[in-house]
Amino acid sequence: MIPPGFTWHDGERTIRFGPRVVAEAVDVLGGPGYTLLTTERTGKLAPQVVEAAAAVHHVPHGLVEDVAGDLLPHVEGDRLVALGGGRVVDVAKSLAAARTAAGAPTRAMAIPTTLSGAEMSGGHRIAQGAVSDLRVRCAVVVHDPALSASQPVPALAAGAANALGHAAEAPCTRAANPVSTLAALEAARGIGDAFRRRDGEPDRQRLALGALLAGYAIGSAGLGLHHVLAQTLVRAAGAAHGQANAVLLAHTVEALAWRFPAAAAALEEALGEDPAAAAGRMATLAGAERIRELGIGADALPGCADVAAERAELDATPPRADRAEILAIYESAW
Repeated sequence: MIPPGFTWHDGERTIRFGPRVVAEAVDVLGGPGYTLLTTERTGKLAPQVVEAAAAVHHVPHGLVEDVAGDLLPHVEGDRLVALGGGRVVDVAKSLAAARTAAGAPTRAMAIPTTLSGAEMSGGHRIAQGAVSDLRVRCAVVVHDPALSASQPVPALAAGAANALGHAAEAPCTRAANPVSTLAALEAARGIGDAFRRRDGEPDRQRLALGALLAGYAIGSAGLGLHHVLAQTLVRAAGAAHGQANAVLLAHTVEALAWRFPAAAAALEEALGEDPAAAAGRMATLAGAERIRELGIGADALPGCADVAAERAELDATPPRADRAEILAIYESAW
């Protein structure tokens, strides 16, 4: 049984998880004086974190690589703290990698305000203008469910679908291993159970822990078919990240299931129901059951399939999905 709060030392990084741990954040981050990356909205969630920063940069909307490239000449300091969702965390990691590669060793740290799991993986885009393709993961994570699972139910369900996508895919990649698979299945169990309370209110602490474990799993095992298709909807068609995962997951788990039947059976046992059914419930709560509901026309799907079919990550979930299969999945979800 995992305790409600814990400190996890995982190699070079420290993860502090639990209710009210944001009150400890400044100390866990190494004290005042860091450089903070946030947004106006998320900065209000932890004012003490903002006040302890030596400098604050608001992260605008846009592609991670472009935003990080624009901020790169202006960011200083050896600690970059991200207070925000997955995009803000990825910008912090991208900046830390670019600065470190350029001879200014910099650690990324994170206080997540969504269920993205970005704080637990080394996946991020390379900042425009970076001198290498170095990637980093956050050295310190302060994960408080009161922040990460604080969104209204529709946004929370979309984030949960993204986290469940991590848990579903991690056991199916070429890099899957027993530790990441155990974390993925425990994450799926928690995420599924979190939406079964009789009062209809999700168990937000279970969702937060599930997202953290799922982020760890995908960070260890890498991504494949599901995330290629979801990320392509975001970058090529303008879908919101959580909603893209929500509309696709019921379809991509079936594409993974025939490739990895043992992993699919373990996922079903952990969830206590058919994974596609669980994904469908989250999509309904998220208000994102069909691709067309995201404002994406059917005429955009062939172009998305073209982009997705070129992604190298498809090799991680063999046999590699071809364009025809990808387009069929998009069309079934449209």
